[in-house]
Amino acid sequence: MDRDLLLALLIGYGFGSIPFGLLLTFAAGKGDIRKIGSGNIGATNVLRTGSKPLAAATLILDCLKAVAAILIARKLFGGDPLNDLAARYAAAGAFIGHLYPVWLKFKGGKGLATFLGILIPLLWPAAIVYAVVWIILVATFRISSVGGIAAAISAPLSALVFHSPLFPMLLGFALLALWKHRENIRRLTKGTEPRIGSKTSPTG
Repeated sequence: MDRDLLLALLIGYGFGSIPFGLLLTFAAGKGDIRKIGSGNIGATNVLRTGSKPLAAATLILDCLKAVAAILIARKLFGGDPLNDLAARYAAAGAFIGHLYPVWLKFKGGKGLATFLGILIPLLWPAAIVYAVVWIILVATFRISSVGGIAAAISAPLSALVFHSPLFPMLLGFALLALWKHRENIRRLTKGTEPRIGSKTSPTG
C-alpha cells in the first residue's frame, strides 16, 4: 500500500475511534455509557441517560469526526475530489475506527452518524437522502434502528442513482452497519424493538 494512503487510513482510524458518547457522558457525570441501556456508545444510547443535549452532541461529533478525517486526508494527500483515494481510505479508517476502536477493545458504535459524516464530503446528495430517510422514518415509527438501517441502505442505492464510483465502498459500509444492527433486526422481526423514550433496556 502507498505510504500516503496508509497514513490517510490511520488518520481516519484515529479520528473514527474517538468514543465521543463515552467521553461526553463521563464528562457530564452520567457514568459509563457502556453500563446503560444497550451498552452502545452511540447517540441513541446516550439519549437513555435522559440528556437530549448530550445525545445531540454525540451524534454531531460522531458525524464531524469522519468529515474532519476526510478533509485532512484530502488536504495532505488528495488530488481530484472525483478520484481521491486518500479521502476514501480516510473514510474507511473512520468507519472502522468507530465500529472497532482499539481503545475500547474493539467494541464501538454502530456507525450511523459516522456514515453520514463520510457522505457529506464524498457524496453530498447521498448525505441529503440519508438524513431525510433517517429523520422521516424515526419520526414516523419512533424506532431509532428503523431509520438508521434504512438510511444505511440508502447510501449505496444513492451511489447507484448518482452513478458514483463510491458504490462498492458504500455497499461495504452499509453491510457492516447492518451487521452491527443484527440484534436490532432480530428484535424488529419479533416486534420487541423499543421505541424512542421507552424505558426498555435492550441488551443488543
